Amino acid sequence: MGKIILFLVMLILQTGCSQENKDKMPISDFKQELLDNAILVDVRTPDEFSEGHLENADNINWYDADFSERFKTVDKNKTIYLYCKMGGRSAKAQEKLKSLGFNHVIDLEGGYDAVKANN
Repeated sequence: MGKIILFLVMLILQTGCSQENKDKMPISDFKQELLDNAILVDVRTPDEFSEGHLENADNINWYDADFSERFKTVDKNKTIYLYCKMGGRSAKAQEKLKSLGFNHVIDLEGGYDAVKANN
């Protein structure tokens, strides 16, 4: 009986962890081909964006009062890839978009600083 309970606990923990990982991806693993049915959003400020950004990224500033409004025309089933400077703002934006009913929001971990460090 104890082994069965241990197995079930391990299964639940594994399932929870794997679900969480689906919502995150190292920014170094991101490829432009993923944008076939998705959008890429840089949530940094326009000044940060103008200093460099990923190809095909839209700039929607996390700090703008109309941040949520800017997503009203986006299909809630479309995948949204988010990134910022290091990962803090994109994680907050991800939670916000999920609360608005978006189903596939991926936080690109490491942010643009990781991209610059790898180049």
